[in-house]
Amino acid sequence: MTGEIITIQIGQCGNHVGKQFWSQLADEHNIGVDGRAKTDDDLTSFRDDDTNPFFKQYEQNRYIPRALLIDLEPSVINDTIAHLPGFFDTKNSWVSSERYGAGNSWANGYAEGDKNQETFLNMVDKELDSTENLEGFQMLHSVAGGTGSGLGSNLLEALADRYPKKFLTTYSVFPSDESEVVVQPYNTILTLRRLAEDSDASIVFDNNALGNLTSRVLKTRNIDYNQTNQLITAVLSSITNSIRFPNYMYTSLQSIFSTVVPTPELHFLTPAFTPFTSDYIKDARDIKQNTAYDVLLDLVDDSNSLVSQTSTKAIYFNVYNTVIGSNDTINSSDITRAISKLQRRIQFAPWSSTVIHVNVGRRSPYLAHNVDRKHVNGMALTNSSGIIPLFQKSCNQFDKIFSKKAFLNTFQQKDLFKEYDEFIDSREVVRNVIDNYSAAEEKNYLDDILLEDDNVVGDFNQDVEVDADGDNYM
Repeated sequence: MTGEIITIQIGQCGNHVGKQFWSQLADEHNIGVDGRAKTDDDLTSFRDDDTNPFFKQYEQNRYIPRALLIDLEPSVINDTIAHLPGFFDTKNSWVSSERYGAGNSWANGYAEGDKNQETFLNMVDKELDSTENLEGFQMLHSVAGGTGSGLGSNLLEALADRYPKKFLTTYSVFPSDESEVVVQPYNTILTLRRLAEDSDASIVFDNNALGNLTSRVLKTRNIDYNQTNQLITAVLSSITNSIRFPNYMYTSLQSIFSTVVPTPELHFLTPAFTPFTSDYIKDARDIKQNTAYDVLLDLVDDSNSLVSQTSTKAIYFNVYNTVIGSNDTINSSDITRAISKLQRRIQFAPWSSTVIHVNVGRRSPYLAHNVDRKHVNGMALTNSSGIIPLFQKSCNQFDKIFSKKAFLNTFQQKDLFKEYDEFIDSREVVRNVIDNYSAAEEKNYLDDILLEDDNVVGDFNQDVEVDADGDNYM
């Protein structure tokens, strides 16, 4: 049986995304905004979909998300609960008793997380009581504000420490170039350190790319975060499609992300999606009929990436795709032809397999009235050196203000920042991530990984040749 997954949404961004995510899952599983199934259902009835990974079913027709809603001020959580009245477990939402935010400061958010960490872990433990086979957690947050970055970082550390064998995924939103948060570079670097050290897979979104994509796919020019968050939700929904509508493969977080994370150091993933149809995006533009062949080729087009791309040619390490449609619209020969062309078009690292993983997902039968059944949607998760420019930009922005020791007041009021070590160490960790991704472009990358001390078993002297008789052991 597929294990349960607990969603933790933190801060304004995380809860805004969570609002759209649970609305999408409710539609795909025919659940109303009050948490009740729209058709007769009971605990013993057979469903073609699997609600258990993301929902608890307590009684006939009643489903409750496995979700924790956390924020330092109440407005977004109140909006989410008002949008989905009766949907969430009221015990699983938490707002600071002071009811103020983190002031866009990572330090304030982290301190609040530290102060209330036991409360949050107790909430997690109580949620675990309703699981039989917890697989892991997924965290929704931003890296640039105060709560999603700081409190999120603190909770990420705590989860990794308390549940080290559970898979920990983050969906992390990076700021746009127009961000008005002056301490955003500090927040981003400090959060990136925790993503590098404590998450098993981090799916990255970039507000620049989200804004450009939203303006392209909508019929209206009035764009706000509700629309951009629907783009993020389309990715979340597609990644979990094979878990919620299980087939023979990719029915767990582990089975999905093991295809795109070759080493623990390389776990930052870039998503792409196309086309954004009306079953994912309200007011989406009409699109022409397509095939799985069209979709798979379009997914490697930079314009469909949810992270801003540069002119630098990315080197790919792994690729995972999901195509979603009805049985009569997805032709296996189209997929085979597309894979063959992609293997010639994509430049893989010399050490990497050129295998392109494709999951054939199933469109929810409850969305049939919302979209032309002949359309095929596609989502890609790629692991490539194309992520380097985003991290390098974050480092450059950090260096620019840290070299002047600017805007440090709110940080230096906290014990963690009495000295500058936390900034320097975090910057070094991010630099190492960039160096790892650069090194992974080279032919001998895996050789270097295998020869690292932590990966060597037995007595191995690099100056002595290892022979077939086993005089030395690796």
